[in-house]
Amino acid sequence: MKNIISAISSLCPLSDATIRALKAAVTPMEFPKRTLLIKAGIYNHYAYFLEEGITRSFWLTGKLETTTSFSVAGGILFSMDELYFGKRSEEYVETLKDCVCYRIGIGDLNELFETNGELCNWGRIIHQIEYRRVHQLHKNQLILSASERYNDFEKQFPEICRNVNLGYIASYLGMTLPTLSRIRSAKCRPCAAK
Repeated sequence: MKNIISAISSLCPLSDATIRALKAAVTPMEFPKRTLLIKAGIYNHYAYFLEEGITRSFWLTGKLETTTSFSVAGGILFSMDELYFGKRSEEYVETLKDCVCYRIGIGDLNELFETNGELCNWGRIIHQIEYRRVHQLHKNQLILSASERYNDFEKQFPEICRNVNLGYIASYLGMTLPTLSRIRSAKCRPCAAK
């Protein structure tokens, strides 16, 4: 759980007792690329701490997939609807690479949030960060050009840019794949001229 503990500790300090409690509550698991960890329309019953790999969350509207977020090592994956509201998930979470995860029951995660101040504080912080990300994405889609949105994304998430299908990135940024391809080609032209 090295990457997970490191990611949590980078946001708030964790005592040895909290680390032991977290480790006691999880089960290690491995998933191949293209596995749906969380499915819309059902109760999934689990959250996942991502030790290695990359995932994406998306909504399915008819046959159209709209990417809503990406996660890398150190992240946590869950259905917000299920964890906070006891409702069926509205989105999917899919592995984009082979992933090593630690699975925890939704009830067990909620119990840790309720009984452990350090993990409760971490949960508050990650949701502040997530709120800021969603707010910034919405703002960027309203005021920035497609090229500016991609440049901002590339600075924030270089690992995603190097390892993820461009169609997923275009969907996340609210643009078409041809638009994103043109933006990336234009960025590479000066490199090719040298």
